Amino acid sequence: MTITLRQLEIFIAVVEEQQVTRASKRLFLSQSAVSLALNELESQLGGPLFDRDRRALLLNDRGRYLLPLCRETISKANNIYTLMNEKEGNIAGALNIVASSTIGNYVLPSLASAFMTLYPHAYIAIQIFNTRAAEKLIVERKVDLGFVEGEVSNEQVRVTPWFADELVIIANPDNALAAFNKFNLARDMKSSTWVMREKGSGTAYIFKKKLGKYVTDLNVVMELGHTEAIKKAVQAGNVLGCLSNLTVCGEIERGELKELRLEGVDMKRTLLIIQHKNKVNTKLMDEFIEFCEIMGQCGQDRKCFSSPQKIKELHEQLQSSRTQEQH
Repeated sequence: MTITLRQLEIFIAVVEEQQVTRASKRLFLSQSAVSLALNELESQLGGPLFDRDRRALLLNDRGRYLLPLCRETISKANNIYTLMNEKEGNIAGALNIVASSTIGNYVLPSLASAFMTLYPHAYIAIQIFNTRAAEKLIVERKVDLGFVEGEVSNEQVRVTPWFADELVIIANPDNALAAFNKFNLARDMKSSTWVMREKGSGTAYIFKKKLGKYVTDLNVVMELGHTEAIKKAVQAGNVLGCLSNLTVCGEIERGELKELRLEGVDMKRTLLIIQHKNKVNTKLMDEFIEFCEIMGQCGQDRKCFSSPQKIKELHEQLQSSRTQEQH
């Protein structure tokens, strides 16, 4: 019996696309070639791997057992190829990243743009999901790196602290609470209504955790899947929201939103970089992770988030300081 890596790649593509047609387009193969490889794999493994109907191919119990083994095998093969073929000093390749909403929309775009300017042979693709979905993609080895806001507990994931962020409560400037500039849990919680991120969001999870015993008084009237939608809902009504300072500092500065300081509660949190524990880092991954360290050099105003030139300047400073330390 000879099972090839190509057969396993085709199997994974068919699983993810649920159709031979879509899988063939993704792999740049003919439909007949994909069907033949799938049939040969099923024959070699002694039975079907899918339940077939007119619309889709769905994994059966044998297929569900095989899928994680295939992904692990492909990952190990890619690790071997990477380790044996990287040339000294060559920063090139395609990096697949998943990021939770705040990081993916407000931090990584400037970082990735500046990085690809410095390394024109590097390509970075960013998917945006909430923390739980990002963790799942890392565990399933569908992406190389993750950048998340919430807690991660899966034992297959390596977690590296990144940089400090702070959650803030936001209100419409005409909200009665805006006059206080502060939010008192004992005084204000029961009378307030909230619009929050959806379940699985790191921001929502951490905020609820920081509320402690007052979380039972949290009256959520709407859950939304995007930060911008929450800001618009707060601006338009009498509800409160809780978001990263990274995402609302502009609106607060322009007077479009009012920040309410939560009395007696430390709203700081640490953003995280996550990887699969068995993932071998390429030079590209190591260089990008080091590049991301400049976030810690941005200071409290975080102005470098919106300035690729500032990011590049900070990167040059870091490289210069490392060179001096080596000498």
